[in-house]
Amino acid sequence: MDWKIFTATFGAIFLAELADKTQLVGIGMSAKSGKPLTVWLGSISAYIIVTAISVLIGATFGKYIKPELIRYVGASIFIVIGMLMFLDKI
Repeated sequence: MDWKIFTATFGAIFLAELADKTQLVGIGMSAKSGKPLTVWLGSISAYIIVTAISVLIGATFGKYIKPELIRYVGASIFIVIGMLMFLDKI
């Protein structure tokens, strides 16, 4: 295992997800249901599936498209979404 890639990925995902709306959903669901273990298991299961799909798509795209292009397209999509949110279009 490449610990440098693991640590960079862990840090990026941890910071991106910290206080994200998905965390707020987890807090709300846990408070409402009173069953934090069930909410935790549901959250972990969803993250596993979403991450598996993301990694599969990334690995597939990486074989056919330059990683730089994927990064630029992703950044552009974030900028467009941010602008739309700023203009109250989303």
